[in-house]
Amino acid sequence: MIRTPINPPACPKPVRANGARFLAVLLAVAAPPAFAAGLVDNVNGITVDATGRLIRFNALLIDDEGKVQKLIQGKVEDPAPAKAKKRRRGDPPPAPLYSFRLDGKGRTLIPGLIDAHGHVMSFGLSLVTLDLSQTRSLAEAQAKIRAYAQENSARKWIIGTGWNQEAWGLGRFPTAAELDAAVGDVPVWLERIDGHAGWANSIAMKAAGVSAASAAPAGGRIEMAAGKPSGVFVDQAMSLISRVVPPPAAKDRDVALEKAQRVLLSTGITGIADMGTNIEDWQAFRRSADRGALRIRIMAYAAGVDQMSLIAGPEPTPWLYDDRLRLGGVKLLLDGALGSRGAWLKADYADAPGQRGLPMIGDTALRNMMSRAAMDNFQVAVHAIGDAANSELLDAITELSETYKGDRRWRVEHAQIVSPADLPRFGQFGIVASMQPMHQASDWKMAGARMGEARLAGAYAWKAMLDNRVPLAFGSDVPVESPNPFPAIAVAMTREDTAGQPLGGWMPQQRVDFRAALDGFTRQAAYAGFAEKRFGNLAPGQRADFLLIDRDISVARPAEIGATQVLETWIGGKRVFVKGQ
Repeated sequence: MIRTPINPPACPKPVRANGARFLAVLLAVAAPPAFAAGLVDNVNGITVDATGRLIRFNALLIDDEGKVQKLIQGKVEDPAPAKAKKRRRGDPPPAPLYSFRLDGKGRTLIPGLIDAHGHVMSFGLSLVTLDLSQTRSLAEAQAKIRAYAQENSARKWIIGTGWNQEAWGLGRFPTAAELDAAVGDVPVWLERIDGHAGWANSIAMKAAGVSAASAAPAGGRIEMAAGKPSGVFVDQAMSLISRVVPPPAAKDRDVALEKAQRVLLSTGITGIADMGTNIEDWQAFRRSADRGALRIRIMAYAAGVDQMSLIAGPEPTPWLYDDRLRLGGVKLLLDGALGSRGAWLKADYADAPGQRGLPMIGDTALRNMMSRAAMDNFQVAVHAIGDAANSELLDAITELSETYKGDRRWRVEHAQIVSPADLPRFGQFGIVASMQPMHQASDWKMAGARMGEARLAGAYAWKAMLDNRVPLAFGSDVPVESPNPFPAIAVAMTREDTAGQPLGGWMPQQRVDFRAALDGFTRQAAYAGFAEKRFGNLAPGQRADFLLIDRDISVARPAEIGATQVLETWIGGKRVFVKGQ
């Protein structure tokens, strides 16, 4: 006989408020209840095992610490009740079999998905500042900038992100004069969608003291026109403007973090590697966790060795707040991005003769920084997009592996353009390839223009990584791309963009199957952050982080996978998101 169920812990309802009131009300309702042992049954459970094989189950037993106790295959049979003893006055009622029991009603349950590469605070701030990511022309962007400035007339600076000259079909970078035409009386600073270039108006350049005599720092480029800065600053040259831009206040970061969490949870992201954490970000994460408002799990990688030491001191931090936060590594930038022609190439850009991109760290400095982190047992993650950058990084890892032994899991972030001869080298020294499927969907036309088709044999080479036995972790690079992992799973399987182009897939030999795509967003993403014993694929003893979704993605067509809706998100055995609430 089934006992009367006790309802599982409920997700707090959304609170519509602003600023301090928004946070105060949120924290009053978001404090998590105590962990409770429970059973989630009658589900179509799908996960991967320790070897990456697909396995199925029908119920999930959660212990009183919010961890997976057991995956159950088949129907759950309750034990026969013992012969009832005669109750005496004052005896407590019999204990229920489970603290809660949830009937999954046959819905599909999968592990919580993990984004192996994102930027949590940048994403949150993009939700509270000007966002140009959906604009499809320069004129549309100018109109949106103008309207935003009018609606926020008290702001001393207009700050925003998301512009992309490729999406506008502009064929060049925008100019300060074009930004002046939208807003000319207030400084404006807008970062490109990839974060590797910035666009300033004339008054912003004047405030920063930028003139025709200004020199770009090493690893940066000032776009010029008629002998003067044109308004776009690439990679390290962005600092010429950003150094005078007012930083976000702590209360703005707190609101931004909460907004980011809500979006991430609604798309099924239960954990994320935050690439480029600074002390202000870390303090916001800690404030949120101290208030009981940090639901998502954050594997933080410091923005360089100085921030690494400032945040963590002499060694990686322990896991904090029931495995919700840890700083375990450092993120370094070796080159820029393809979109801004900052990715470091072995030969000239096909559409910009004379340009090969920008190495942002010299070879000696790169090795020194990597060594500085490795000697204190911090994990090293290095951004490398161009083929020259990837070759240089592989050389550095090869050299340092002679000194730093053991399980290092050197991370190569992006690994977008790789010389075919270098692909087998990723299979050495425990290297992890951290790659983003949606970049291929967004970039395939641009990559052909930037590189020429003959130089793309090792581009976005997911299947080649697997063939070389490289751990392949998938992420989004949010806010560069949407954090929604389901369209990314579809792209990984098809090599087609969201419009189904090119038909049959771009370089289809690099497609992966559903199992590998799910593995990349679960077990491998956790492994990439040394978290595989704590969460990732619902193995017994891991945190019970899982999703209930509206379709069986193991049998759905890729286009249907991309449209998947998350119905509920659970973290640590607690329900933290319900669709429509």
